[in-house]
Amino acid sequence: MEKVVSYDDFINKSNNSDKTFLLLYKSDSELSRCALQSLESASKSETPVPVFSADVSTVRDIHPKYGVTSVPSLLIFENGEFRNTIQGCQTSSYYKALMDSAVYQARMKAEGKAPKRVTVYSAPTCSWCNTLKSWLRKNGIPYTDVDVSRDEKAAQELVRRSGQQGVPQTDINGQLVVGFNQTRLKELLEIQ
Repeated sequence: MEKVVSYDDFINKSNNSDKTFLLLYKSDSELSRCALQSLESASKSETPVPVFSADVSTVRDIHPKYGVTSVPSLLIFENGEFRNTIQGCQTSSYYKALMDSAVYQARMKAEGKAPKRVTVYSAPTCSWCNTLKSWLRKNGIPYTDVDVSRDEKAAQELVRRSGQQGVPQTDINGQLVVGFNQTRLKELLEIQ
């Protein structure tokens, strides 16, 4: 993670990146220190995704440009364009998942393929759910995990769409795969 000292410094350093992350924080805030530590931990592994940070106590020209009124805030940029803000302190695994997703999207783009939107519907006590999620991570596929034991609306929608109550179920760009069907998953995810 690299510190930036001004808006112009950030723009110059992030100029040629498909995806960029910028954490705005305040050094005397416990919540900001939490976010900074989690993001530093997540970005320790070599990642081609640039991660920057700026302390709003000293760098005062960035947050007004993006309408940021509270910190910590992680700003996400795609091809130089501001896309999203994630506020508060998140876990290092949450930040790592964001970076892994960016790496996956870059890989798919380099291979001339469109990135897949993957959502896994699971439950904490489901061993096949954990096996499926491990398999996705092993293959570098980022996913959103929906715990149907805690999200009744998602569980009802899943039954409506598939006619099945069991998990895991995986939504890949709108196509549902019931269970851990590796053949179908590989086909939809274009994995050899």
